[in-house]
Amino acid sequence: MHIRLAHPTRSVRPEALAVGRVGGDVPIFKSVTDRSYRMDADDAGIYARDSEYLDRSIQLGVASSKVLRVTFPESPDADAATDHPLLDRIDDYLTGVEEEDFADVQVALTVPTDQRKVLESVRDVPYGESVTVAAIARMTPSLNDDDEEALTLVRTALAENPAPLVIPDHRVSDGPSAAPPAVEQRLRSIEGL
Repeated sequence: MHIRLAHPTRSVRPEALAVGRVGGDVPIFKSVTDRSYRMDADDAGIYARDSEYLDRSIQLGVASSKVLRVTFPESPDADAATDHPLLDRIDDYLTGVEEEDFADVQVALTVPTDQRKVLESVRDVPYGESVTVAAIARMTPSLNDDDEEALTLVRTALAENPAPLVIPDHRVSDGPSAAPPAVEQRLRSIEGL
């Protein structure tokens, strides 16, 4: 028996999702809602892992239990550690094990206040849903979707997003993404957008 996951190129036997076995025979599965691997305050640093699906690395900058930056370099920093709970969650997302929106991940946004408000609105877009730049303007307090300056602000915030994927700019169909174009398209594909 195979289970078809929400992933465009893979199907997985259920046994492959097991995190252990009882008596060597019965598989134990991790709950898809298990959040026991949250970040802690002592995990400051740079973390990276190669992604076969993205055909590049995923790199995180983390401090004080908050994500500072998410990037997708072709090769990670030489001193980047590979073991981090958020990288595990991203792996689950990329392989279709879990429909993840990363809404509980804290991000240290060091951007101007007006851009912060836009990016906070982007975080409200659920997994598998797509919105427009105008919709983000409507969702953002004090912005008007009829105002060209507001739409420009939304586009600027999306393009300068310090944490694409965690702040899902790939869910804004007509806006720029801070992720490389190939990564943006693969993230959209995972979510059926």
